Amino acid sequence: MKISSAKKNKLYGIITIVIEKDDYEHKVSSVLKKYSKTASIPGFRKGFVPLSLIKKQYGSAVKVDEINKLVDSSLKKFINDEKLDLLGGPIPSENNNLDWTSDSISFDFEIGYSPEFKLNFKPKKQIIQYDIIPDKKNINDQIKNIQDRYGKLINKSKIKEKYEITGSFFSDDNTINESIVFKIDILNPSFRKKVLGLTVGKEIEEQASKIFKDSRDVLSKLKIESTDKEKLKKVVKVRINEVNEREPAKLNPELFDKIFGKDVVKNISQMKNKLSEDFIKQFQTQTNQKLMNDTIEFLVSSIKIDLPKDFLTRWIQLNSDKKINSDEAKVEYEKSEKGMKYQLIESKIIVENNLQVNFEDLKKYTSDLIKIQMQQYGQPVADEKNIEQTVARVMSNKEEVKRLTEQLSGERILNFFKENISYKSKKLTYDQFIKVAYQA
Repeated sequence: MKISSAKKNKLYGIITIVIEKDDYEHKVSSVLKKYSKTASIPGFRKGFVPLSLIKKQYGSAVKVDEINKLVDSSLKKFINDEKLDLLGGPIPSENNNLDWTSDSISFDFEIGYSPEFKLNFKPKKQIIQYDIIPDKKNINDQIKNIQDRYGKLINKSKIKEKYEITGSFFSDDNTINESIVFKIDILNPSFRKKVLGLTVGKEIEEQASKIFKDSRDVLSKLKIESTDKEKLKKVVKVRINEVNEREPAKLNPELFDKIFGKDVVKNISQMKNKLSEDFIKQFQTQTNQKLMNDTIEFLVSSIKIDLPKDFLTRWIQLNSDKKINSDEAKVEYEKSEKGMKYQLIESKIIVENNLQVNFEDLKKYTSDLIKIQMQQYGQPVADEKNIEQTVARVMSNKEEVKRLTEQLSGERILNFFKENISYKSKKLTYDQFIKVAYQA
């Protein structure tokens, strides 16, 4: 067997494998002998089929199969031994004209080489690193929600503004039958007027589609499909089962300790500061994702990377999950070109800066995440033995390992960008950020 590679240009080459009879004959003979012992052919007892008949019937198929196995293993070994840095993987040359009857058969495989390029971390225009900061309304809304959540319910007999109502919503045919807790301000204004002043035990009717002012509430609370127009027209009876006024909780040390932990917050001013910090942390994922997207866009557009376009287009066509033609493969290439370039950039960054994630890194990362999660839910942090057992369970799940590896790798890459790229910091409100992040 002879195997060699020829570089046609800096991005494209050919690997040629020549298989001789001596390379496969012994393996083919071995397989055919096994067949002769197990084959069931009319007129012959099992195990007594002449080898000549086996060769005649199965010889060609076995030869093809064994040669393909040999070519595949030899190709992989050659790429590994020669340390070839390739894109995609080898694909059979279109020029292959195989004569399976010949003793000597030559195979050509097209390969695409990974391009060489230089990293650039100096954007011409500074990338903005956004920080979402709360405004007074955000903080006041959070305080009000906390007061409501920890407040006291006072039973009332008659419905007034801002009261909480528990009601039964049902149709005569029982296709709608839901018990719902709601505030009166989510009702359709015309229906809301009818409900105000009602006492516990009273019933009132309304068309399903006209009960709530938001159509999404109509669908979700009454369990109606948006396409079910007949159900939306049904008359629904609403029975008032319970009416409550929520008395807001007092902002005092007892409430602060309950929410934030013992002596973490001692007054309203500290509470606002803590809520502001938590607010910023809450949206850190979104701002980081925006920063990552903008950084990737800069890197891909500013770093010159040549790709073997024709080779990759054909590789996509041959490796697609569904059968596609050459034009469809070109479209797929155009869609994936930017992603391929960034993968090359990211790989180079990881290798050159030793950012690889190993098993021990992943174990520690998982352990830290478990501890943080326990603290967030107000649970006492378990001892190290229990933590290790939990980590072991997580690490036994392949999908979780994959997810956590990607998560840790992503964090390392982002931290690398923050340390090596000069960003311009900008603070804005959540609403302002949404306009910036999702502008057309």
